[in-house]
Amino acid sequence: MDRVKVKGAIDKHQVLLYALSTCGWCKMTKAYLRDSDIAYEYIDVDKITPDERETIHQDIKKRGSRLAFPTIIIDDKTIITGFKKDEIKKALGL
Repeated sequence: MDRVKVKGAIDKHQVLLYALSTCGWCKMTKAYLRDSDIAYEYIDVDKITPDERETIHQDIKKRGSRLAFPTIIIDDKTIITGFKKDEIKKALGL
């Protein structure tokens, strides 16, 4: 499955966003990351195949999180579910 890469000046962390293209909170998360000039990658889960979607669902569950969107994974270890600016800022050291 293809990840969409968004360039940003702040690129010291690996940021992966699982989102839904129609989700308002997901759109706000993308806008926040973009406006903060943070490099990140995202996958709109509603635009991929059912098999790919199941792989992402299992990945989120394996990490001990509930299945909800947006889900942000930072440096492959920190997981944030929902649009939580303060948690995102803290995890990225902003």
